[in-house]
Amino acid sequence: MASTNTRLRVASMTGKARARSLPVVVLLGTLSGTLALSGCADPGAAASGDKPATTAARNGVVYNTSPDQQRIRAEKDAALAAKVPELIGKDGKLTVATTAGSIPLSFHATDDKTPIGSELDIAQLVADKLGLELDIQVTSWENWPLKTQSGDFEAVFSNVGINAARVKLFDFASYRAAYMGFEAKKSSSYDIKGADDISGLKVSVGSGTNQEKILLAWNKELEGKGKAPAVLQYYSSDADTILALSSGRTDLNIAPYPSTAYRENTRDDLKIVGKVNAGWPSETLVAATSLKGNGLAPVITEALNSAIKDGSYGKVLERWGLSEEALPESKTVTEANFGTGK
Repeated sequence: MASTNTRLRVASMTGKARARSLPVVVLLGTLSGTLALSGCADPGAAASGDKPATTAARNGVVYNTSPDQQRIRAEKDAALAAKVPELIGKDGKLTVATTAGSIPLSFHATDDKTPIGSELDIAQLVADKLGLELDIQVTSWENWPLKTQSGDFEAVFSNVGINAARVKLFDFASYRAAYMGFEAKKSSSYDIKGADDISGLKVSVGSGTNQEKILLAWNKELEGKGKAPAVLQYYSSDADTILALSSGRTDLNIAPYPSTAYRENTRDDLKIVGKVNAGWPSETLVAATSLKGNGLAPVITEALNSAIKDGSYGKVLERWGLSEEALPESKTVTEANFGTGK
């Protein structure tokens, strides 16, 4: 089972869906979230039901999806622990939010209740370095911004990309490259490199995500050229999204690249047909997210760099088949230095 010092508290996943006006939209599930603030990944919950405890993938990775994770651990760094802001460290816990919606990043184990994945393994390394107990809370995409602002969550590890809107409210400690993958049926001949390649296609996307932001921009570009925009389709769960893709009800799905790579390597019917940076037309990174100005992000950055240096960070990414998205260094990103490259 997961580490004995990991406490699981499941936060409420309720929230009112918000209808939004889009150029071409098909609504196929509960829509919720704020475009600028919510996470980067498709927000559906992982599929439930009977699932094998391990999955051997074509990329050579054997994915452990059982509750018994035997996570890679790190030693406490007393100097870093002393830097944890008092209001955060006084209860001895690092309260981390995740959405548990994208394999292999953050998802539910075979027991359908234990959150696991690379995001939580990295959070565990940070908590270990800071001498804190990892307290995982599963929440919905639309809830993490408000609950981080309210203090319910001290950090978010859930494939959140840094962008101009988020740095106005949050500080970041980068820990992984941020790419989105387009996936389609293996029999397709799509080659997605830009807006022209999605014209008239049905594309599933998570509401309130960076990938949705990309598609909306591409649709605007297409309309400016007098071409048919893509039809954006929204589903309430990851399982429904992939079922629609595999059955031909959608032509494409855009999701975090690690998730599309996982499916390409563990299924026989899907393949990756395109890749784009999550910050298109600029570049961005995935980062631990904390409340602006509370002093936690720089400490997380130091903890991540310590894990990079001792090799535990690399082992976590290798374990989940994500080595190609490793960063050589974590950096603290705030509104003050966003976009400066510093």
